[in-house]
Amino acid sequence: MAASITFYNNWREAIGRAIDLSSPPTVNVTLHTSTYTPDAEAHVVLADLTNQLSTANGYTSGGQALSSVTWTQSTTVAIFDAADTVWTASGGSITARYAILRAVGTFNSQVDPLIAYILLDTTPADVTATDGNTFTLQWHANGIFRVT
Repeated sequence: MAASITFYNNWREAIGRAIDLSSPPTVNVTLHTSTYTPDAEAHVVLADLTNQLSTANGYTSGGQALSSVTWTQSTTVAIFDAADTVWTASGGSITARYAILRAVGTFNSQVDPLIAYILLDTTPADVTATDGNTFTLQWHANGIFRVT
């Protein structure tokens, strides 16, 4: 299963303005169903999103904060990374098509700005963890994303 990541335009503009990310905001990841239609231009903040999974079966609405977050910066690239994100399905399955990364709180005068959406399977198809199994977002070994 291959996945793809697309930045929301608002976040790209923020990075382009050379925001100081030495103290990055908390970043949460939420899961969304196949009925969510990503719009990198029109979707700017969490309130613009639809079809997030409800609190059930091991998932909590609002998502999960990334842990062990790092920004590694050199003169030519900044790499954003974190520990893999894991939910354990309990009492039923967890099924999603998209994962959304967002900053938590107010950042650049916007409340909960969106960073990027990830199509979890480029077929496209839903990804499911059945009861008792884990739904894992295994971030790339070279970082979740790079800004050059």
